Amino acid sequence: MKKIIAMLLVVVLAFSLAACGGGAGSTGGKTKVSVFWYDESDVYLSSVRDALNKELDALENVEYDNQFAANDQSKQLDQIKTAVAGGAKLLVINQVTSGAADTAEDILAAAGEIPVVFFNRAIGTDGSDLPVLEGHSTVCFIGTDAPEAGHMQGKMIGEYVLEHYDDIDVNNDGVISYAMMKGEEANIEAIYRTQYGVEDADAVLTAAGKPALQYFDAANTDCYQVDQGGAWSAAAAKEYMDTNFVTYNESSNNMIELVICNNDGMAEGVVASLQEKGYNKEGAHVVPVFGVDATDNAKALIAEGAMTGTVKQDAQGMAAAIAQTVSAIVGGKTPAEALASLSDDRFSIASDCASKLYVAYAPYTGE
Repeated sequence: MKKIIAMLLVVVLAFSLAACGGGAGSTGGKTKVSVFWYDESDVYLSSVRDALNKELDALENVEYDNQFAANDQSKQLDQIKTAVAGGAKLLVINQVTSGAADTAEDILAAAGEIPVVFFNRAIGTDGSDLPVLEGHSTVCFIGTDAPEAGHMQGKMIGEYVLEHYDDIDVNNDGVISYAMMKGEEANIEAIYRTQYGVEDADAVLTAAGKPALQYFDAANTDCYQVDQGGAWSAAAAKEYMDTNFVTYNESSNNMIELVICNNDGMAEGVVASLQEKGYNKEGAHVVPVFGVDATDNAKALIAEGAMTGTVKQDAQGMAAAIAQTVSAIVGGKTPAEALASLSDDRFSIASDCASKLYVAYAPYTGE
């Protein structure tokens, strides 16, 4: 009888433990995933987040939370350490300091053996991400081929300017004067967009016998105006354009005739400034404004004729790639195996690294 009672106690205890759920990082059989964003206000990433929340909500075996670093890398690293201590079993990270491989290594050190999916913001420049990705079996990167947006935007701008040259050249001096709005000083995407958005436009123009674009302010040897807060914001771009107009305007015969922006948020700010001066409205002269992202607001401005074009950075595609990778990792695959298992025309594995996946860009001038 004592043996029977003892066996019954063992069975009861086993059922009691099972009823308490899984171990650390698991709630009711769900894997705990923490998603970290460099900032909450980024327009494009807000679209990614909305789409990603829906994708993750559909995963029955995942429980997730979103955390925001307010563009503060130290804060984000503290958030990551807290999540690890709290039982997170997978980290999805939009790193604050773009292009900083040493920061990525610090994050991986904090994560330990927990898988990490970096996304959107590059974790290295000029190949410095490769030792990070290839040196850890627990990490992968999902983003875009950084130069591609700049090349695509530059070609789009060059072809548009060539087709509408006389209308754009309001100063009638035979040269197109441009302004460049850069989102963030050290961000690799911003660097390439700033470089190739002009270089590739110039290549189209000079091949057709036209002069290269001319930066509006000869005293600014950088040939761009950057958001000092690194937020790629509409407010920063509008403030720059408002100030530019004081000296550079149609009355002074030195009008800015074209504006190139690293993202649609800054393009929105430029359009707002132009419209306050009477431009880019129905029946008025339109100063061509180009951005990157194809946000809903940018699409609306393009439909209205207030903005000229953008490069689509696929928010839904980015979210789908992240969610499918999360699902595969939770299912037991390594990050590299998870990327290899994705089957979608929007995604491609980078030629230089099996742990890096790109979501394709596409030009957008209206539907």
